[in-house]
Amino acid sequence: MSILRYTASADTTIANAFEANLSTRGTGSNMGYADSLEIFSIYGQKSGSALGQSQELSRALIKFPTTKMSSDRTAGTLPVSGNVSFYLKMHNARHPFTLPQNFNLVVAPVSRSWSEGSGLDMEEYQDIGSANWIKSGDNTTWTSIGGDYLATSNYNVSFPQGYEDIELDVTQIVEQWMGGAVSNNGFGIRLTASQEGYYSSSTGQNTSVLIHNAGGATESYYTKKFFSRSTEFFFRRPVIEARWNSSVRDRRENFYYSSSLAPATDNLNTLYLYNYIRGRLVDIPAVGRGSILVSLYSGSTAAPTSSALVLYDGNTNITGGWVSTGIYSASMAITAAATPLQVLLDVWHAGTTEYFTGSIYPEKMPTYSSAPTFNKVTSIKNLRKSYSTEEKARFRLFIRDKDWNPTIYTVAKSVNPTDIIESGAYAISRVTDNLRAISYGTGSDLQTLMSYDGNGNYFDLEMSLLESGYMYQINLAYYNDSISTWVEQPYTFKFRVE
Repeated sequence: MSILRYTASADTTIANAFEANLSTRGTGSNMGYADSLEIFSIYGQKSGSALGQSQELSRALIKFPTTKMSSDRTAGTLPVSGNVSFYLKMHNARHPFTLPQNFNLVVAPVSRSWSEGSGLDMEEYQDIGSANWIKSGDNTTWTSIGGDYLATSNYNVSFPQGYEDIELDVTQIVEQWMGGAVSNNGFGIRLTASQEGYYSSSTGQNTSVLIHNAGGATESYYTKKFFSRSTEFFFRRPVIEARWNSSVRDRRENFYYSSSLAPATDNLNTLYLYNYIRGRLVDIPAVGRGSILVSLYSGSTAAPTSSALVLYDGNTNITGGWVSTGIYSASMAITAAATPLQVLLDVWHAGTTEYFTGSIYPEKMPTYSSAPTFNKVTSIKNLRKSYSTEEKARFRLFIRDKDWNPTIYTVAKSVNPTDIIESGAYAISRVTDNLRAISYGTGSDLQTLMSYDGNGNYFDLEMSLLESGYMYQINLAYYNDSISTWVEQPYTFKFRVE
């Protein structure tokens, strides 16, 4: 699985806004248990000869469990630094009030620890204590009112229409949190200085409740809300989503001889060795996480009938390596002889010890006089009616051409051959409202790219990503090089999560 989600461990809203009496400010109020987070700036709701037009601000604080991320990395569940991206995802919360447009929010790491609190009141500001405008906790005061933030690793998010969500790559700061270079105190989210309300202090300094902001706005931005971690809506909770490409591209069943028409990288065929012992993957003791050699032989049985064949680099051995526990891979190319061999045997060895011998049925690289059609029929061979949120499921696809007409020999085989899609991706939607629980990961991270091996395409799905009690459907998209785009397939596959 190449997606993990870490729900916020703490969040709250802090504000210096007026209470309903337009006299007392709610600077001591806490909103740690409210079901939404609120960011706004109100200018000029009240005026006075001493302070001029009033400034009212609201900011959000949010923190995520990097300790859990670190433990997942130690366990091998989360890839090492450099092989995974982290995204802050926060969802717009609709409300009956005015929604500003054309504004920007700053997402900045908080530089001081703070306590969430248990306040709920976002209207009258009557719940007092814990993190608020003045204090980071019951007994600790912010160095600067409104929160203390790092000057570096700040992010800027634009909202042209106002109702947009946040989906922000925060990999740099998350890795710093996990590595201990920066203390994890979460993020503060606020309007930019030019859009927070204007206030000019005669001293050039903040007052006890107002922020000196001579370059601030003289118009209001009221009000933007996001769902908090306390919301009842499972897929609207704020998360940091880890994404990476974990696809396996084992070309044992689509192994091609080298062709002068193909670039060097496309002539390479990657093979995998899966060392299952008593039903579980384990490293080969004598190899561990080191290198392993692979040689190709001709033969029609499970034993070579000749000397090792010469590969594309002039050698008879290719050096492969460790991929993950019990899995090794090696990439190779070989040129077809005048009479191409029908069967190749790949022998995995180290020194004089042979660990595995597999069979390959190579083909010549296909050529076309016109753009090939891309019309496939897909089914999921092992789809069940329901799954538990506690399990991780593997879905196996069977793919064939739409107008496939099998011969008697093909029908008689115990396992019909499946086409392999080099670039296929999946998405998951909730059936009742068509909410996209997992979107297609076809961008730079390729987090929903499907794997393939000798049995065809497959993908793994962590069911804890889905809310129990609902039916979901799998959508599939295949990349069509002829038109350089992803094409969603006209098939859906439904299952329930309990």
